[in-house]
Amino acid sequence: MTTMTPVPAPAATAKSKRRTRVRPVRGSRPGWFVYGCLAIVLIASVFPYYWSLLIGSGDSTTLNDPNMSWIPGGNFFANAASVMNDPAVNFWLALWNSIYSSAIIAVSVVFFSTLAGWAFAKLHFKGRGWLLVFVIATMAVPTQLGVVPLYLLFSDLGWTGQIGAIIIPGLVTAFGVFWMTQYIQQAVPDELIEAARVDGANSFRTFLTVGLPAARPAAAMLALFTFVTSWNNFFWPFIVLDRQNPTLPVALSLLQSNYFIDYSIVMAGVLLATIPLLILFVFAGKQLVSGIMQGAVKG
Repeated sequence: MTTMTPVPAPAATAKSKRRTRVRPVRGSRPGWFVYGCLAIVLIASVFPYYWSLLIGSGDSTTLNDPNMSWIPGGNFFANAASVMNDPAVNFWLALWNSIYSSAIIAVSVVFFSTLAGWAFAKLHFKGRGWLLVFVIATMAVPTQLGVVPLYLLFSDLGWTGQIGAIIIPGLVTAFGVFWMTQYIQQAVPDELIEAARVDGANSFRTFLTVGLPAARPAAAMLALFTFVTSWNNFFWPFIVLDRQNPTLPVALSLLQSNYFIDYSIVMAGVLLATIPLLILFVFAGKQLVSGIMQGAVKG
């Protein structure tokens, strides 16, 4: 004998739905510990800038004053003017050299690294794996080992003292190739490549229309990291450039070459060197984060 399951009344079903509540998943929102750690990291990151502002807005006695005030003084603009008007520093030329060289290096590294990453990730050729291992292995070689032969090469070419001597060695990096290879391998499906080839696109056109747009989030991160690294680079520019044509870190080092070092002027120069990077983060930060989120959603 077949038993029939009773169907609940519409009123009872609606009542049970009203009683059902969605409970939040435990751990879905960060707690006080997470916010506390973030606050500590924020304070530790901002404190060096604030300390530089305290010293840079004072005078030559501020650093050695045991009763130094934790409120910035009023001499920052005067110290900054001393840095910009110092003929030994050549501030404006150094600023232009840093912007010019860092921008060219960032664009070049993004283009060549994305192109090489596309080849390693999506093109099949003999020895691809071993060649990628060799490129990654070059990251383990210290930069100091190549300084002497590199300097001799540019000296023979007559490029010492010229800004091209710091641009040419940085046109592509092993880290950039590895970064873009890993990203393209996960972000670009093979079906899109096959569809582009069916439409008649060659390898380079497939890279421009499929690979380059898909790799935009990783390329934006790589461009930002490369620009900042090139901007802060001191070792190689200090060796190959001279005082008449320096980058900004090399020019600021001249503030400490005198017998008496005024650290208020030095710190004012350091803050001036960080202002362009802060402006870059302010204007490019939103587009950078949106590009990363877009790439994550697509992935």
